[in-house]
Amino acid sequence: MNYRREVDGLRALAVLPVIFFHAGFQTFSGGFVGVDIFFVISGYLITSIILTEKQADTFTFMNFYERRARRILPALFTVMFVCLPFAWFWLFPSDLKSFSQSLVAVSGFASNILFWKTSSYFATSAELKPLLHTWSLAVEEQYYLFFPIFLISIWRFGKYWILAIFALATVISLAGAQWGSVAMQSATFYLLPTRGWELLIGAFLAFYFSSKVKSQFNKVSNEVGSIIGLILIAYAIFVFDKYTPFPGLYALIPTIGTALIILCATQQTYVGRLLGNNLLVGIGLISYSAYLWHQPLFAFTKHISIDEPSKFLMGVLAIVAMVLAYLSWKYVEKPFRDKKRINRKEIFVFAVIGSVFFISIGLIGHFNKGFENRFSKEQLAIIALEKYNYKNVYKFRSCFLDANQDYSAFAKDCIPKNGSEILIWGDSHAAALAYGLQQQLGNIIQYTASGCPPIKDGIFSRQAKCKAINDFVLKEINRLKPKQIFLHANWSSDEYKNQDPLGNIHKTIQYIKSFSPSSLIYIIGPVPHWYPSLPKFAINKLDKLDGEHFLQNSTINDLAKIDYLLSNVAKQEEVSFLSALNVLCRNKDCLASTIYKNKPALTAWDYGHLTEAGSVSLAQKIFN
Repeated sequence: MNYRREVDGLRALAVLPVIFFHAGFQTFSGGFVGVDIFFVISGYLITSIILTEKQADTFTFMNFYERRARRILPALFTVMFVCLPFAWFWLFPSDLKSFSQSLVAVSGFASNILFWKTSSYFATSAELKPLLHTWSLAVEEQYYLFFPIFLISIWRFGKYWILAIFALATVISLAGAQWGSVAMQSATFYLLPTRGWELLIGAFLAFYFSSKVKSQFNKVSNEVGSIIGLILIAYAIFVFDKYTPFPGLYALIPTIGTALIILCATQQTYVGRLLGNNLLVGIGLISYSAYLWHQPLFAFTKHISIDEPSKFLMGVLAIVAMVLAYLSWKYVEKPFRDKKRINRKEIFVFAVIGSVFFISIGLIGHFNKGFENRFSKEQLAIIALEKYNYKNVYKFRSCFLDANQDYSAFAKDCIPKNGSEILIWGDSHAAALAYGLQQQLGNIIQYTASGCPPIKDGIFSRQAKCKAINDFVLKEINRLKPKQIFLHANWSSDEYKNQDPLGNIHKTIQYIKSFSPSSLIYIIGPVPHWYPSLPKFAINKLDKLDGEHFLQNSTINDLAKIDYLLSNVAKQEEVSFLSALNVLCRNKDCLASTIYKNKPALTAWDYGHLTEAGSVSLAQKIFN
């Protein structure tokens, strides 16, 4: 294969947006598409290697897998090994157990499956997983495992049949990705079957370049094609965000852009020269190591921070990731690729020993439950609240619907048998508050759903069923005409900010008044938020959980602005506004723990969802 500088520059165009996206820079809201760029490049390069060697009659599976082992494992194992002491000293037991599981999964090329089962890529909790980013390596490793075997097994049918089979697989994979981007979002994002079409785009490019009868584009065509490719990639990076349905048809934009650059860009084109400059080529050369280092740096920093890390700090960490990437490339990647220094037997022995080591460490951490004995009894009492069983309190899957349920799943007892003239409507935060309202006000009607704020119009978050759910609740309000209606949600959620929640609250209140003018409507403002969770925050601030404590809260200013905006909406619509911040906070200190049923308890079990104790405390303070 001829070396192409522009392809290394394209790697830089892939890795930098991913790093900036994970660092939290909003300008790169679609930076996660860098992974899709990598998939196309990988499909192109891997298939090109196989085709070149098949045509020269030098291909062997042993050589292929040896090359992959040299490329992937040394740097990966280095980063995993460096993570171990930081995980031991900085992670809570539940987090260390999760990290231990990821050590096993990464070593078994299955981390994408683990993260599919345990977390959404775009969830806040995912940001705290040091090895989350290895999901894409697992997809590629699974592809490397099966693709060469499949390609060689159908080689005898000839090029046109191979391409026809690949085309069918691409269409099926893309169709599955489009359907799954709405219906099964997490599985579609993480798993090979719905990512395979991106790698196959690269495979088609490799077949094109290996063809003896390929057409030659003229300079104008190459210039236009490569510029369009660059524009498509830039559009995806700067316009997409974590709410874009992915990786369905939207993913065609960055992948086709990448394909156009690989197809058209040369050192004689503007884009080719741009991507082939020394800086981008240099970043491209270390892009794999940069990708490996950035997520652990970001995740561990967030674990030890009691406030959300500043953009300046995250920018510094991004630079540190690049420095570590250079050192890793020079002193780990390059030596292991040199067959004169490390022979085939040694690289395979290294792969086996490394895998066994990390699988063993991971299993030990898993079965020891994250080594809880590292913490005192008082600390463990606080840590245990991260496993808070909210389901019964929130009426999970009956009156609080999860993302996979539609309004038909609301149970009959969401309306109490004895009836009620009080209704609460909203998302998971409303479900958390519902318990306290019921203890304080008596029977209430609860209609709450994950990711669905109480507004009339719009489809919110990655929860496509919200509009139908909210339309149902509005019909129920019209039918029941309750005397009191409480609207509550995580008003500060980024998901809702993009959907004009204030404007929609205006419309919703006006709509309710049009058919139930006698209903008293209350907007309840946001509850205090804690970074990264109240248990993690409290363990750094409290020696033990022993009573009522007010702790300084760094999110109060941002939440107070939302409170102010919501109160203005209430004034304009002549409804009531109840501020949770006013009753739970004193200046910048907010209620973190209280006494409930004669025992000390935290008021929230994660960043802001109320515990039973927190819900009762808020309801009592609002209505006393």
